[in-house]
Amino acid sequence: MNRNEWIEAFSRQIGVDPPSEAEIEELLDLAASAAHASERTAAPLACWLGGRSGASLRELRSWAEGIGEQ
Repeated sequence: MNRNEWIEAFSRQIGVDPPSEAEIEELLDLAASAAHASERTAAPLACWLGGRSGASLRELRSWAEGIGEQ
């Protein structure tokens, strides 16, 4: 099973629409920003926090990159 198939199945399981290709790229960029500025485990946690925040992926990535520059 590849990434997209897994995400599709997981999305169905939890009752939400899967992310678009553009959203996937934004999420991966957010995860990369968190992982490169901190420990790798910050990546999934940053994505989870971002999902709870209601902010746009663009905003989240901008904020994450700002933290990495501090």
